[in-house]
Amino acid sequence: MSDFTPRPGHGVERYDVTGRLGTDYYQVFADIPADDRAVWQRAQAYVDEVGTRMQQAWDAAEYPVDVAMRLGELDLFNDGIVHPDLTRFSPLAAGLVNMEVSRGDGSLGTVIAVQGGLALRTLALFGSPEQQERWLKPVARGEVLASFALTEPDHGSDSVSLETVARRDGDHWVLDGAKKWIGNGASGGITFVWARVDSPGDEIHGAVRCFLVEQDTAGYTGTVIGGKASLRGIHQALITLDGVRVPHDAVLPGTKSFKDASTVLYSTRSGVAWSALGHATACYEAALSYAQQRVQFGKPLARFQMVQERLAQMLEELTGMQLYCRHLADLEASGGLRPTQASLAKYHNTRAARRIAATARDLLGGNGILLENGVMQHMADIEAIHTYEGTESVQALLIGRDITGVSAFV
Repeated sequence: MSDFTPRPGHGVERYDVTGRLGTDYYQVFADIPADDRAVWQRAQAYVDEVGTRMQQAWDAAEYPVDVAMRLGELDLFNDGIVHPDLTRFSPLAAGLVNMEVSRGDGSLGTVIAVQGGLALRTLALFGSPEQQERWLKPVARGEVLASFALTEPDHGSDSVSLETVARRDGDHWVLDGAKKWIGNGASGGITFVWARVDSPGDEIHGAVRCFLVEQDTAGYTGTVIGGKASLRGIHQALITLDGVRVPHDAVLPGTKSFKDASTVLYSTRSGVAWSALGHATACYEAALSYAQQRVQFGKPLARFQMVQERLAQMLEELTGMQLYCRHLADLEASGGLRPTQASLAKYHNTRAARRIAATARDLLGGNGILLENGVMQHMADIEAIHTYEGTESVQALLIGRDITGVSAFV
């Protein structure tokens, strides 16, 4: 029988935005502007509101769509997108939302990444005035769930080689192909499908464009992927496109090549670094709380030298992650953020999060595998964010190309 008493949320006392329990050891977030702090507090209140429900949903591999839509009601999908019809979040506020929501539940962090970071950003950057007039606010408010369909069954890291095609047919486009790991791809909303134009003799033959497809369109089938051991509280889909016919104006006019898809991915890479920080913070919180409560050999674990050393090691890595994220936000706010700098932050933070989660899991002993204590769920979810938006190896090659001037991709 464990003598560790789980508390509301993820089994540990929730942190407030002042860093009450000492997580912000270097006071990295002590000078947050009032507007950004208000957004952060709104995200924290949301996590406290839905924490128990999401823990149950993760265990049952269920996707509570109403909980996802609640993020839109609270205007938390912006992700730092600049558009006159959207609430303006600073890069810091957007990062803090990613961090806080992921600290509560990784599946919800992925909902923000998909709905806001990928889909809403694609529409805001590249959509026509008519497309934005119809869909921008409903997607931002969470009234319509949206997905970003780039990855394919045979093309993940090499997504530039995508095989999904779009061919002209009179006043329509016809899409054929398949996509995989598409969050919200079977939600009944809309999907932004990236496809290569198959139109021999046309000047845009071979170009990569993005198409807005309503998921109830004939030929579109989204099948929820089962058997996941990570991010179990959001559904990802295998999408098949079998002669999907969409009107000519379904193409997003601002998309001209694969570089446009890369622009969206680069922008969301920062969000993954912040999300990793949220997961790692939750693991550290759980380990610290457990060490202070759990009694072994007649005294709390926190009184053992080895335990204190492990906590110090975790805090060291966590502080480094915080510094990466804060400076990343400052660079983005100044307009000086380069894509490979975002890659380095993701590369560092997801790797560090894995180490922190592993240490926390070990420190909790057998209780570390119980979902009620949070660590195992975060540990599993970190495995997903470590891979998506570009694997560790891909990030390393992007950084390596930048610092050497030589590409090692081929």
